[in-house]
Amino acid sequence: MPRFAANISMMFNELPFLDRFAAARAAGFGAVEFLFPYEFPAAEIAARLKDNGLQQVLFNAPPGDWANGERGMACIPGRQQEFRDGIMKALDYAGALGCPRLHVMAGMMPAGVSQGMMTCLYAINLAWAAEKAIAQGVTCVIEPINQRDMPGYALTGTANALAVIEAVGPERLGLQFDLYHTQITEGDLVPRAKALLPYIAHMQVADTPGRHEPGTGEVNWPFVFREIDAMGFRGWIGCEYRPAGETLAGLGWYAPYKIGA
Repeated sequence: MPRFAANISMMFNELPFLDRFAAARAAGFGAVEFLFPYEFPAAEIAARLKDNGLQQVLFNAPPGDWANGERGMACIPGRQQEFRDGIMKALDYAGALGCPRLHVMAGMMPAGVSQGMMTCLYAINLAWAAEKAIAQGVTCVIEPINQRDMPGYALTGTANALAVIEAVGPERLGLQFDLYHTQITEGDLVPRAKALLPYIAHMQVADTPGRHEPGTGEVNWPFVFREIDAMGFRGWIGCEYRPAGETLAGLGWYAPYKIGA
């Protein structure tokens, strides 16, 4: 059966962040992911995980100035030391939270920088981050993001992500396969997931259009989830969607998969 992790940066927003761990567990989730933990002490988050019997399965490395539109630094010249400092901070949190995966965002395409230079810098930074992460038992992952939601993001399309993973080494870098972004940019979700399965370390889900919960849009999710299970994917699927209404009211799709179902 597919295993789903609540993304508590997007779900349970009716509650303060630290209270969302208990809400996720009460809703039948055994794991959580979120965007960033850095506003809170690692020990406080670790306590919420332990108290609620939850696994932390993914979060993002520091993205730079998020409020001003930055979405990572890995491909941006002149930010290498800041990038490395951010990775080490993220790995400290990963260790404290027992989190096995770290999403390293590429960044927005820098003006005046050639594609070749950007790609080279991206691969160098990822290789460095992956080596540091592996030493701590953590896998770095990268995620192609659609240009409709994030115009100018430097990594779009699974083929581009696969080329980067092959350059850095599939044994050192994994694919974060977000079915929402893939549906928008490429479609053909099940055959694409099967083809990319050896590279996929984590999946995420939201329906299209709207980025709401499964069942609110165009995708036949029961079929997709059955096929993902049948192909042998045993990782986590993060529910990185914006509830169309109150979070619990939109969890009908999750009933067959919840803990104890």
